[in-house]
Amino acid sequence: MPKKIPGRHFARNLIERRTLIFQLVKRDFQQRYVGSVAGWLWGLIHPLVLLGIYTFVFSICFPSPLTKDDVTQNYPLFLFAGMLPWLLFSETVQRSSGCLVEQANLITKTLFPSEIVPVSIFLSSLVSHLLAVGLFVVVVALSQQHLSPAIMLLPVGMLLLGLFGVGIGWVAASLQVYLRDTAQVVTVVMTLWFWVTPIMIAESRFPRARFPHGVALALTANPLVYIVHVYRQMLLGTVVPWADLGVAAAFAVGTFVVGGLFFRHMKRGFADVL
Repeated sequence: MPKKIPGRHFARNLIERRTLIFQLVKRDFQQRYVGSVAGWLWGLIHPLVLLGIYTFVFSICFPSPLTKDDVTQNYPLFLFAGMLPWLLFSETVQRSSGCLVEQANLITKTLFPSEIVPVSIFLSSLVSHLLAVGLFVVVVALSQQHLSPAIMLLPVGMLLLGLFGVGIGWVAASLQVYLRDTAQVVTVVMTLWFWVTPIMIAESRFPRARFPHGVALALTANPLVYIVHVYRQMLLGTVVPWADLGVAAAFAVGTFVVGGLFFRHMKRGFADVL
């Protein structure tokens, strides 16, 4: 019998998984907009509507003025730059929490690599994210008459956001298989997480007077704070946020590895429970 070549076997598995991920992303993106008149344009309409609502609330109803230390004095741009990473992250995590239960027929009947489902969800969401980022870049170029040179490193920020989101998604997806309340818990946690991340208001305006230590901990230990900083500096600033990139990379890689190990451990019982 001819010997199996490990390198060739690994390469074949890698190609098969890449093909499977591509098919899942294509199917997911098509199913999200099947029968819709606007189609993929909803990927732009949704963030624009949220931007309009939040801009009205926090610019007119409850003004949250920016300080001279903030990356821009244009509140809609400041808000949109912070919303972009949050929308991608929240969609990845929330949709991942129920993805294994939804794909139970594949996981229980075939040798299906279930770990790629949250990855495909992130990549499908990334398509709409890229459309929104492209629109934002055009708006910044027209309104500010310049683009940050750091924007060339924005794909690095997207990669880190993807690693972090998929890592959290793996944990939520695997827990949902055994504890069907996990998706509801994720929704509550994401709502709280949104408000302890400086998206609506600048970090300098967080209410530190009553809970100085709690606010400091919430900001320091929140990985999305650094990712939001990275996005804002790369889209609106003038310098590369190396420090924020470093901290975000540590959080992202650590979460990705821990989430992957957790998923691998929990995966052993998926077929029995599903």
